[in-house]
Amino acid sequence: MIEIIFLIILSAGNVYFIWRALSLANVTADQEEYIQELEDMSQYMYNQISDTYNEMKKIDYKGAFAEDDEAGTTFTMLKNVITNLEKEFNAETKEKK
Repeated sequence: MIEIIFLIILSAGNVYFIWRALSLANVTADQEEYIQELEDMSQYMYNQISDTYNEMKKIDYKGAFAEDDEAGTTFTMLKNVITNLEKEFNAETKEKK
């Protein structure tokens, strides 16, 4: 009788631990998907900003935007953001290699 109770408790414990392991694996998979979505969004935003900056450079091919006006300040700020993003993305690319 004691052996049967022991086996039932042992089986219940095994079922619980298996269920817990599977639920934790599911949470981990969800987190990995979320991280991938964030990385994709970051890459998309970087590409959009970079494309915008390149278009601004085409518009300002004569250097008409002075740094002391609003457009020049915006141009300079955008250039700084892109430079920082390039450093971050290039460092991340080097780490993956």
